[in-house]
Amino acid sequence: MSEIEGQHKHTNRLINETSPYLLQHAHNPVDWYPWGEEALQKAKSEDKPILLSVGYSACHWCHVMERESFENEEIADLMNQHFVSIKVDREERPDIDSIYMQAVQALTQQGGWPMTVFLTPDGRPFYGGTYYPPRDRQYGREVMPGFPRILLTMADVYQNRRDQVEEQAAQLADYLQKRSSSPLRGKGDIASTGAMPLEMLANASQELAADFDAAHGGFGNAPKFPNTMALEFLLRMHLHRVRGEIGTKATRPELEIVETTLQRMAHGGIYDQLGGGFHRYSVDAEWLVPHFEKMLYDNALLSRIYLHAYLVTGNPFYRRIVEETLDYVVREMVSPEGGFYSTQDADSEGEEGKFFTWTPDEIEAALPGEDAALFMLYYDVSRRGNFEGKNILHVERDAQAVADQAQVSLERLQDALERGRKTLFQVREQRVKPGRDEKILTSWNGLMLRSFAEAGRCLERADYLQVAVKNAGFL
Repeated sequence: MSEIEGQHKHTNRLINETSPYLLQHAHNPVDWYPWGEEALQKAKSEDKPILLSVGYSACHWCHVMERESFENEEIADLMNQHFVSIKVDREERPDIDSIYMQAVQALTQQGGWPMTVFLTPDGRPFYGGTYYPPRDRQYGREVMPGFPRILLTMADVYQNRRDQVEEQAAQLADYLQKRSSSPLRGKGDIASTGAMPLEMLANASQELAADFDAAHGGFGNAPKFPNTMALEFLLRMHLHRVRGEIGTKATRPELEIVETTLQRMAHGGIYDQLGGGFHRYSVDAEWLVPHFEKMLYDNALLSRIYLHAYLVTGNPFYRRIVEETLDYVVREMVSPEGGFYSTQDADSEGEEGKFFTWTPDEIEAALPGEDAALFMLYYDVSRRGNFEGKNILHVERDAQAVADQAQVSLERLQDALERGRKTLFQVREQRVKPGRDEKILTSWNGLMLRSFAEAGRCLERADYLQVAVKNAGFL
């Protein structure tokens, strides 16, 4: 045992892994195994079900479940007694994550992380969910079962109702097999030609339009994800219409959907108004309260859609968002060798969003009187707050409306906002920063490389091209 291991009461097999997420769990009292033949053979030889827990380093609720359950000695004893427990980093093994997420979604009609799946010793899922609290918890009229109750129930079901387990596992395995088989086959169809008729694509765009939230942008209700690829598709459909390649008239113009969504996101709390870059998703329909982790792939895809919107519309606002997002990546997410890191956590000092949120007192201490008042008016900062008594900076109204209310010129307001952003960014830099997963994933790096290369060329930013070239050489 090394000197570092000796400082901890518990050390499990994850200590030998390289994933930062797995290493975070290396000193849990849970007898964790990484995914592999050793764990599967142990489950078979001892006839125990497998408890598969999948998450990632920047995931807030993954950290919560670790603190509440995986560091709890009594809960760990239940896991060790009744299960072979396997930890998987979804960013390291997206193949495993994808398979079992489909099973959880089939069982519960929802998904997310941490993902908790119960498997037969040969790896077939028979029950699953996401986050479980450490004890039964009341939500309105419903009671969410605590993790110990789930563990004891699954252990009992596996030991005493094996026929039901086998039936459920067989049904899920059949479902997953069918999902993995493409129905698009045969000569001349989409699968064989790789082409889709424009009219079919036009119909798809209108299906998306039917789900569009005209009030807040995006699609559907809370929680809301950026859904960048849908926006890229709609922007391309707009160009097809402009060129007269689609005969049907759109019930709602694609460009309107794209612009409304991009502007609402960039003005919302999902966007870091001081440091640039996008958080992972919004828990509400208004893009106000995010899950604060920042993912490399999200910022790669979002910087591209904002770049494409700038090229189509010429609106300098979109260019600003592109540059602030890529500047964030350069500042926080680039290794000395040129690789791009994976994620930045939601939490710092054990609190979700602590790094990113503000009180009026903090702003007033950093900015001179009128500047502070203008800044708080524009970014909708209040004594009450909008997130656990603090404020997520966001923009509710355009600058002219705020200037009119404050009875100052637009130029005066914009000067105050620019000074305020710079000053508060420097103040924020003195805070404890969220953790960073410095794992470098080739696929995510490829996405970000493309964003830097495109932005460097289209915006004539030689520094972005240098980042792209260095990353390409590193890869």
